[in-house]
Amino acid sequence: MPVELTPSQALGLWHAVSREQVRVDSRDLTLRQMAILLEIYLVPPPHTVRGLAATLGVTKPVITRALDTMGALGLVDRVRDDRDRRNVIIKRTVEGALYLEKFGDLIINQGRKL
Repeated sequence: MPVELTPSQALGLWHAVSREQVRVDSRDLTLRQMAILLEIYLVPPPHTVRGLAATLGVTKPVITRALDTMGALGLVDRVRDDRDRRNVIIKRTVEGALYLEKFGDLIINQGRKL
């Protein structure tokens, strides 16, 4: 079901979600890291560093730095592609799935307050 929001309401929702996320979760993902995480979890795999860089229009080192942080937080895993050792496959984790599920719930709850 589509939701119609004015720009001001959309920004208000984004503000409320961001503020509440800061309150409830100590992991401080950047907007870029969140975009990468959502790409990994919402778009069917496989995901590679090269593919993520192309999709998001950034360099491979940018993706690698973001994945370093997200990997240390347990949100993603990386493994070498057995068929092509030059490729790194990005894997989802249970911790990452739970993080995004809670984030989705937070968005829903804040949206209900509009």
